[in-house]
Amino acid sequence: MFKKTFSGLLFGLLALVATAGAEGGIFPYETRVETLDNGLKVVLVPMSSGGLTAYWSIVRTGARDEVEPGRTGFAHFFEHMMFRGTEKYPAEVYAELLTEIGADTNAFTSDDLTGYHLSIATEDLDLVTELEADRFKNLAYPREMFETEAGAVYGEYRKNRSNPFFVLIEATRAEAFKKHTYGHTAMGYEEDIRQMPELFDYSKSFFSRFYRPENVVLLLVGDFSVEPTLASIREHYGDWQPGYVAPEVPEEPPQEKERRIDVAYEGRSLPVIWMSYKTPAFDPADVRLAASVLLCDLAFGETSDIYRRLVLNEQLVEFIGTQPPLQRDPGLLNVYSRVKDPEKVDEVIAAIDETVARFQSELPDPESLANLKSRMRYDFLMNLDTPDQVAGNLSRAIAITGGIEAIDTLYSTYDRVTPEDVRDAAQTFLKTSGRTVAVLRGAN
Repeated sequence: MFKKTFSGLLFGLLALVATAGAEGGIFPYETRVETLDNGLKVVLVPMSSGGLTAYWSIVRTGARDEVEPGRTGFAHFFEHMMFRGTEKYPAEVYAELLTEIGADTNAFTSDDLTGYHLSIATEDLDLVTELEADRFKNLAYPREMFETEAGAVYGEYRKNRSNPFFVLIEATRAEAFKKHTYGHTAMGYEEDIRQMPELFDYSKSFFSRFYRPENVVLLLVGDFSVEPTLASIREHYGDWQPGYVAPEVPEEPPQEKERRIDVAYEGRSLPVIWMSYKTPAFDPADVRLAASVLLCDLAFGETSDIYRRLVLNEQLVEFIGTQPPLQRDPGLLNVYSRVKDPEKVDEVIAAIDETVARFQSELPDPESLANLKSRMRYDFLMNLDTPDQVAGNLSRAIAITGGIEAIDTLYSTYDRVTPEDVRDAAQTFLKTSGRTVAVLRGAN
């Protein structure tokens, strides 16, 4: 039975790959997009999924929106507070109802968004719509609950400080961004988090400003009928009052020279290198930016020359990896590695620089580029087999651009990238003058 079901699923996914490739656009499911009178955008993706639905509320607010001095960390704070209930459905009632229906619920915060997601049986969709609309419209919490949760958030921050990568990323971003709010992580600055219990009134203001329908996208993926679902959404969300005003996020001045920092870590850790190159804001139609994503894999991926040399052959590092630039505002392309021998840090940095120089002067192999494009398309489609996977793959594009159209545009742009574009991206973005280099070293 399992073998038959798996074979059918695999056949269906392979058919999606073929269909997407034949029709041009990569996203294989039909979508329905509606915007309510109050500005709430609703994206519906009906798909056969055995009676399951993914219910995502994407708030287009993250660390970047925290522009007021001394007030960082509140986007992440509300990831916690949104589970504290309303007058109609207090926290314990909300939790009990979700437990009764077997819902799986969670949330996360990043630079550009706060996401709330549930995996539910479609038969419970109307109830969940009512519950989610109620907490987004009517979140209520007393001062005591606020202070308790603020203390818990500070505890989470201190726990994160035990992770060397959190310490390194926090320090690197503070050095790379002197004005833009990407200079702090989603957790916020420690001094701001420590003072958070005293900011009860500000928390109310934050919620009333950012949790408005024009700043939220509702994404539903799964086994549901479109029209009844839309009717339920209009019923429960239609009276949510608009009022969102976008913050004035400061622009980061151009970086004219390389910045280098040493990051001390109180625990034990092998040295970690983190190189951050300045890149423009995400634009799915920007060929050069799309080429930089492909460049990351070609230059530093598991099939790259430097990976074979440093990880497999010489075994100087545990790993080498990259984070491509996909942010709402000009951000960072990161190259990182953990070095096995503390005496070899400079040698690894030199190897990274040699790789960058080679891609700035030479064209990548056309066949390798074509294979990478094909693999990326295939991997994307093969991760669209459940409602949660589909929603998760769409959420970031929705948060950054406001819609899902960017997905098709981006993969179409990937298809247009030439070897010359990859070299151009390396020359444009991987400049020593525009990068920040951080090296973390643990206690002896």
